[in-house]
Amino acid sequence: MDEHRFLSACPHDCPDTCAMLTTVWDGRVVNVRGNPDHPFTRGGLCVKVKNYEDRVYSPDRILHPLRRAGPKGSGKFEPISWDAALAEIGHRFRTTIARYGAQAIMPCSYMGHEGLLNGLGCGDAFFNRLGATIAERTFCSSGVNAAYHMVLGMSPGLDPESFVHARFILLWGCNVISTMLHHWPFIAEAQRKGAKVVVIDPLRSRTAAAADWHVPIRPGTDAALALGMIHVMIDEHLLDRDYIERHTLGFDELAERAAGFSPTRAAAITGVPSETVVNLAREYATTQPAAIRIGVAIERSAGGGDAARAIVSLPALVGAWRHVGGGIMQSPARAFPIARDRINRPDLIRPGTRVVNVLQLGRALTGRLRLDPPIDVLFVYNCNPVIAAPEEAFIIEGLAREDLFCIVSEQFLTDTALYADIVLPAATQLEQVDLMFSWGHFYLTWNEQAIAPLGEAVSNTELFRRLAKEMQFDDAYFQRSDEEMIQDSLDWNSPAVEGITIADLREKGFARLNIDTPERRTPHANGEFGTPSSKCEFKSSIAVSGSFVLPNFRQGHKADQADTPVADVPDYISPREGDAKEGATYPLCLITPKSHAFLNSGYANMQVQRHVAGERCAVLHPDDAFSRGIRDGTIVTVFNDRGRISCKAKVSTDVMRGVVAVHAGYWRTGSRGNAAVNVLASAEFSNIGRAPTFNDIAVEVASAYPSQERNSQSL
Repeated sequence: MDEHRFLSACPHDCPDTCAMLTTVWDGRVVNVRGNPDHPFTRGGLCVKVKNYEDRVYSPDRILHPLRRAGPKGSGKFEPISWDAALAEIGHRFRTTIARYGAQAIMPCSYMGHEGLLNGLGCGDAFFNRLGATIAERTFCSSGVNAAYHMVLGMSPGLDPESFVHARFILLWGCNVISTMLHHWPFIAEAQRKGAKVVVIDPLRSRTAAAADWHVPIRPGTDAALALGMIHVMIDEHLLDRDYIERHTLGFDELAERAAGFSPTRAAAITGVPSETVVNLAREYATTQPAAIRIGVAIERSAGGGDAARAIVSLPALVGAWRHVGGGIMQSPARAFPIARDRINRPDLIRPGTRVVNVLQLGRALTGRLRLDPPIDVLFVYNCNPVIAAPEEAFIIEGLAREDLFCIVSEQFLTDTALYADIVLPAATQLEQVDLMFSWGHFYLTWNEQAIAPLGEAVSNTELFRRLAKEMQFDDAYFQRSDEEMIQDSLDWNSPAVEGITIADLREKGFARLNIDTPERRTPHANGEFGTPSSKCEFKSSIAVSGSFVLPNFRQGHKADQADTPVADVPDYISPREGDAKEGATYPLCLITPKSHAFLNSGYANMQVQRHVAGERCAVLHPDDAFSRGIRDGTIVTVFNDRGRISCKAKVSTDVMRGVVAVHAGYWRTGSRGNAAVNVLASAEFSNIGRAPTFNDIAVEVASAYPSQERNSQSL
């Protein structure tokens, strides 16, 4: 018997992209742990993947192709061969194309895998060549990315390792400890050296509990707080005037906009006390280096794009970019020279091909989008839309259509796979090779195949090679090996990867891009932003609509909403439905934060992770619970016009009054009421980047057994 150790990389949609070491004994994985040599992840793994071998060898793995053998959703399947599965898929593709045209076929995918080979774009070339409907994927970061680009251009921003040099750290809408764990040691080191760590979040998360200062805020009002801070900084002359004059565009217009957001007005909108608005602005402006990290939560409301733009503007106002450890971090992925056109092949898209956003999948499948031709075939891979997408009831209705042919490539029978006609077995990360970029640090990370795929599972690269062969695509592109795909995935002539070779990556497991070290990096000390003006653009030169040239806190929630005079903005703008206020039908605002133990819906079926996460709960403020006769542990129903879920109540001051928090990711199967929390969410978009509005959900909460509650309270 022989023992071998392989250099691996976590495959998931997480900024940390951890380097791993996989130990194989006699052909079986016996241990997966963090690689201690990696400078950023430093040998640690989070609770999601620290027992990754249990995922690989789970008795619930799908290891062979399956054909539906019962009603849709019943979970009844029979095994079939790969040849039979491919022949059936190919026949349906050809039949659909002959009847409706190729656009009646729609792929549905996201970042269930993040690798350059098996990740987000792995199937795009195939479906573009086929002529299928283009699936627009804006689940995460599209609003923040678009807003960031409007202000700073394609800057990778602040190095996460440089946070150790910051003296003031502002974590805005991101729960670092639960969703980007390996950045926390750098923040904690700065904290030990005297830096103040501040968290702005409606929920007292694990990160907020570890911070020096938690600032609770009403969901969806972040733009008003940022503009209130700008108001104070301007009013109290807490600005770096030299930096503003040299390296920014549109300050006078931004100042005019911020003039309407006094601390009193910002407090009325956000629920943040006016004195907190003032102190937050003062400390941020005067304590340098000041570092900001923003999370995707800020985009998940109707005005999320405005919030991101206002927050991203803050560092230039105070000259934070001058300092090592100063500035803002959103996504270092911009530094990676990814050859997306070679991966996705947009040149294969036929003129006039329609685009359907996956966030509106339920509407697309049920005819509510009035598509012509209708969606006749759905091909799902790298995602679990029943749990991850909004308007779950519509998605289930659509997947249950007898005339819809649905193919799902998966490792487990997810809530989506239960409705498939054909299920294809997908490989895990340890059964394939890949090269990983990161949206949380500046390292390429190598993943070596450690074991042969179990059963008949295949990588995504092999899946689409087989599909291309079935559809008789004889282009050399669709016959490439994984090694050739790796060569094509990056622009190896870019200075960012100069001197880095695949041989080096295989030997060491990772390589830092050729950028300044964390001890030296000041990417915008002299401006040089990636905008058309090369300046930080408070007033955007690329805004399509004149109403979006400046950030604002807007009345109303339409994506095309024009600017509203500040005087006309009411004291508290509620969620999109305009309903989450006292006396309304649905008076509470629901937020759906990421779980500590799940990766979106990933791992919500695994025993260890489910134990850590515990039962799904609705976190309510004591005042809201008392007024509804709800006690801690009460079984409650959270509902609105779109649906309802059942769960335990957790009564806690961890949330603000008027807010209820239910962590996302729990599967329908195994949850009370057989519904995921996104059954309550709308598929409407935010105002920039077509981002989701998962934090703009008006709901009510009631005891599931009100008579029993009344009786218990009378005892």
